[in-house]
Amino acid sequence: MTDSARTAGINAGSHAHVNAGAGTGINVGIKDVAREAGVSVGTVSNVINQPDRVSPATLQHVRGVIARLGYVRSESARQLRAGRSRIMALLVLDMGNPFFVDIARGAERTARAAGLGVMVCNSDQNPGDEADYLSLFAEQRVRGVLVTPADPSGANLRDFRRHGIPSVLVDRVAGDGAGCSVSVDDVVGGSLAIRHLTAAGHRSFAYVSGPPHLQQIRDRREGALLALAEAGLPASALRELPAERLDVASGRDAGARLLGLSERPTAVFCANDLLALGVLQALYAAGVRVPDDMAIVGYDDIEFAAAATVPLTSVRQPALTLGARAAELLLEEAGDRADEHRHEHVVLQPELVVRRSSLAGH
Repeated sequence: MTDSARTAGINAGSHAHVNAGAGTGINVGIKDVAREAGVSVGTVSNVINQPDRVSPATLQHVRGVIARLGYVRSESARQLRAGRSRIMALLVLDMGNPFFVDIARGAERTARAAGLGVMVCNSDQNPGDEADYLSLFAEQRVRGVLVTPADPSGANLRDFRRHGIPSVLVDRVAGDGAGCSVSVDDVVGGSLAIRHLTAAGHRSFAYVSGPPHLQQIRDRREGALLALAEAGLPASALRELPAERLDVASGRDAGARLLGLSERPTAVFCANDLLALGVLQALYAAGVRVPDDMAIVGYDDIEFAAAATVPLTSVRQPALTLGARAAELLLEEAGDRADEHRHEHVVLQPELVVRRSSLAGH
């Protein structure tokens, strides 16, 4: 997958503009195939789209000509005739985060099963890039869009919806009720992390957060504060260390600030695993023992969490299910029975996966 786009499973249409098989650079169309094979254009079309209507001998002959000339069907031409794209778009915050890669995998499996391809794009948490991609999706008349919004105002999505293309929010609740959404209960997730740490005897905590406009960041903090209150601890027991981005480098920076505190907390809850891995690197380099001197809990449970120098305790999000369920809702809304579709707001539950980073003495 790349920042620009990635398509899969696209194979439809009947016109083409493709280099000839011998490397001549000539654009080959369906009429060229028919002329070379000595059959009608209709016969070639049947070979491509309805092969059961063609005799085995003719089928073999025409397919041989298609292979020799290097003819490939044009998806854009097919879309013009059918008025429907076979591409679903997915716009995520950060393709460098394995959590979003897993969302993409879940969405792709569902899309491919329905005969669609997925174009994956990366907003890089930038509202401007998000707006540009949404405009591109509208121009391409994609079947629908799965999006984790970067624009806190929601203006980009409101503008996009005027095109009448279905969209589903992923890892975010649709606050305006204008479409479907699939999210994880991050308040519960934040509570799980801090409950685990208070049960282990910790009484002072840091929350390494991320960009404050992201609802997930705020929800995880809310859950953490609820768990503190349940344990009879004041909100002041949680010190927030904001991170500019949700990546390892920002985690290392937060770790350096953590080490500079006059009164260090004994436990750290990070808004995602990449931040937690960066904090772990900073503590390890400074000789701070994890978990004996400081416990760490991450969020997402990406593959690298279990493979860290000190295996990372993390709040697991069902990323594959997030992507698959969102794609299912989009297919329902964009399908033949779209008029019967009713918007749904699916909320999945996280779970805590305990590893050595939070188990002192183990």
